[in-house]
Amino acid sequence: MLHRLHRLLGVRIAATDGDIGHVQEAYFDDQAWAIRYLVVDTGSWLTGRTVLLSPYAIRPPIGLDSPIDVNLTRAQVEDSPGIDLHRPVSRRHEQALLRFYNYPDYWSGGGLWAMGPTPMLAVLPEPAIELAVADEDVHLRSTAAVKGYDIRALDGTLGHVEDFLFDDGNWAIRYLVVDTRNWWPGGKRVLIATLWLDAVDWATKTVSVQLTREQIRNAPAYDEAVPLTRTEELRLHESYNRIGYWD
Repeated sequence: MLHRLHRLLGVRIAATDGDIGHVQEAYFDDQAWAIRYLVVDTGSWLTGRTVLLSPYAIRPPIGLDSPIDVNLTRAQVEDSPGIDLHRPVSRRHEQALLRFYNYPDYWSGGGLWAMGPTPMLAVLPEPAIELAVADEDVHLRSTAAVKGYDIRALDGTLGHVEDFLFDDGNWAIRYLVVDTRNWWPGGKRVLIATLWLDAVDWATKTVSVQLTREQIRNAPAYDEAVPLTRTEELRLHESYNRIGYWD
């Protein structure tokens, strides 16, 4: 099922022995466009500290109006490696965090999550072989930071990133929710698939898409109140003359 990311914000995280905190934002990797961590504000429990929680720890199904359950204890979270969110999170930092929880490197193997399509761990793996990673190897991006980026079509700018739609099975970000209302009269919210993105300029805060302004204008309006069924997704892809990510 696809969900808007903003509906996760503020949702409580429940460990096996009590609450940890609430979701503040998410970090996704800029290569696969998949959510790799939830950024959790621990509030008064671990004052002044935020922690990263991998979807490997989350027990499905996730709750959007109820706490998200994780297979961790409060002590595990408290003892986990610290992360300075004011600095880029490198693969070396990620590796230390994943090793602490005995999770595999999601970037190793051919699947979206290491050797598999989803972040499911029936049995925790044996400690993995350490692979060399560099401090400058950074691929995590903040959803909060990317919100507001301009959308640049093939023939000009039209809209900005308002939110993200992600798959709660594999945590892949399938669509950007784009608000065009400040760019042309009668504007609306539309969906643009991450597979259609051409490039992201992190310096100028611009997302380039392989679409024309006219294609975006003529796309079906997105209404959060209407569930995005596969039928609606097909209609959306047909309007852009694109094949589905499921094919």
